[in-house]
Amino acid sequence: MKKVRITVLKCSFFPELAEPYAVSGVGPCPVHAPGQVYYTNGWQKPEGLCDNAWKAMMEYCMTLAQGGGNFYDGWMKNKESAMISCNDGFRPVSFLIETVE
Repeated sequence: MKKVRITVLKCSFFPELAEPYAVSGVGPCPVHAPGQVYYTNGWQKPEGLCDNAWKAMMEYCMTLAQGGGNFYDGWMKNKESAMISCNDGFRPVSFLIETVE
């Protein structure tokens, strides 16, 4: 079983979507910031990682931990990695997940 590293690369925010649809005060992600790093064994959500972000990436983490990869016919340069974003439409966060030794 391989260890999987999860790195926060970018936190986006779309005020043009938030203003007409979100409640007042919604801003950028309050949980994550670029540069944060988490580790998982593939099936356990790392402490501090957003639940919704984990739901978006847990299948990729499990696959990588078990030695799989090459998602979507090789769209990643590193076959043992994936670029995943959480499903928050107002403030999506982009994560790089990759196996580590």
